Amino acid sequence: MDAVRVALLREVLAGTEWLGATRRFAGVLRGSVVSYGGGLLLVGTEEYEPWHLAAHLVDEAAWSGTPELSPTLVRHGARASDPAHLAVGLGRIEAARRGETLLVVSPGSAGAGLLERVHDARRAGATVLAVSASSALSALSAGGGELPALAHESLVLPAGAELDLDTVQHLVSAAAGENAVPHPRGKRRLRDRLSRLADQLTAPPSARW
Repeated sequence: MDAVRVALLREVLAGTEWLGATRRFAGVLRGSVVSYGGGLLLVGTEEYEPWHLAAHLVDEAAWSGTPELSPTLVRHGARASDPAHLAVGLGRIEAARRGETLLVVSPGSAGAGLLERVHDARRAGATVLAVSASSALSALSAGGGELPALAHESLVLPAGAELDLDTVQHLVSAAAGENAVPHPRGKRRLRDRLSRLADQLTAPPSARW
């Protein structure tokens, strides 16, 4: 999603909770990776890998002069024969330590194996952030707790939200690369405007992904 499309989407969302919510989350993400400088790990579920978010964060890192935003994409099905940037498996989460940031994206069940690794990474001192749909709350658990107990900061799409998970990731990545954010302007009819702009909200991933 380019800057023009992000601006259009933000105009649509002006007056809703989403601009503030995504910018706050993006601020925590940026602050974590810049403050600690230990690297950003990005992981999805076995069924959903956040390719677009990885690509957009790489772009934002370059455009904003914030190399810390460029993530390491951790993959469930990574193989040693894959290109280097696609060959990082779940073992990398097990090696996460204090100063590193782990961003989990989950539209549904994350799976017990991933959750155990994420929980261990938090215990080892990594900062855990999560973007999820509300249906993932019961699955993103550790020791019986729901997502807020697992993540230091979370952004959750409630059931029936007008936005989908991919659109929220676009907003987060764009805001993470900004040095300053403008104030929202006025209110818009969210569902109608999103419907008219739906064909503009999806961009292909960068060639390297």
